[in-house]
Amino acid sequence: MNLKKGSDIYMNNIKLFTDSTCDLSTELLDKYNISIVPLYVNFDDCMYKDLLELSTEELYVKVNEKNKLPKTAAPSPADFYNAFKPYIDNGQDILYIGLSSMISSTINNALLASNEFPKGRIKIVDSMNLSSGVGLLVLKAADFISEGMELNLVCHRIEALVSKVRTAFVIDTLDYLYKGGRCTALQNIFSSVLKIKPVISVVNGKMIVREKIRGRRDKVLHTLLHSTLKERDNIDLTRIMVTHSMSHDDAKFLKKQLENSITAKEILITNAGCVISSHCGQNTVGILYIEN
Repeated sequence: MNLKKGSDIYMNNIKLFTDSTCDLSTELLDKYNISIVPLYVNFDDCMYKDLLELSTEELYVKVNEKNKLPKTAAPSPADFYNAFKPYIDNGQDILYIGLSSMISSTINNALLASNEFPKGRIKIVDSMNLSSGVGLLVLKAADFISEGMELNLVCHRIEALVSKVRTAFVIDTLDYLYKGGRCTALQNIFSSVLKIKPVISVVNGKMIVREKIRGRRDKVLHTLLHSTLKERDNIDLTRIMVTHSMSHDDAKFLKKQLENSITAKEILITNAGCVISSHCGQNTVGILYIEN
């Protein structure tokens, strides 16, 4: 992700950062010159940097082998300091947009690191979201930077969009929420027997169960799609995300249906990384967008 001196992002002297839970592809990170600070995934005594040292596929293999979920951890203030310092030393300002502070200490640790640098050189934005809900804000920031906006204005614009991000994921199994202590064994059994699939949304920075859908997988996907299409007049058509964890066919189906119904400039499929997948589980799929 080398800086291109002829690019708008270089000319604006702003370096864009996020963390590994943004679930943006390597291609998107490279295209917009975005750097990530990875969270950690811990299995017993083994610690891995999310996506850099452990893939989502490898995560699921380890979960099945060990029959337990890993613990996840935020980057330390030192991780952020070491990531930021070369760019500050190079004369660039930094905008960091990260995982909701209601879910992780990631934002707080980024703030602690930013205090080690001259005031005003680093701006930290709490996305109050997760996965490509973070990614949507990061890509918006890249758009604003390419338009020539200065750091404070970009930061202000992104902060104004935080409450407009809409996130909805269908969870295929409650096993991961159960293993992670987020639902009881009884809830897990009832959901399995009754074939109930929860739809998870993000409200005020936290994950909540928006609704519970009973029935086959195709019914669940159509319900998710219908909920999105009802809001089509309120969607920022610059970019819509379909994000999934090892649910490629479902993601492709949702993308095609959205393309047939909404004239968005981009509908992007992204893969959930290890941290998000360790909380939601395999075959999770979601639609994310920003409201007008």
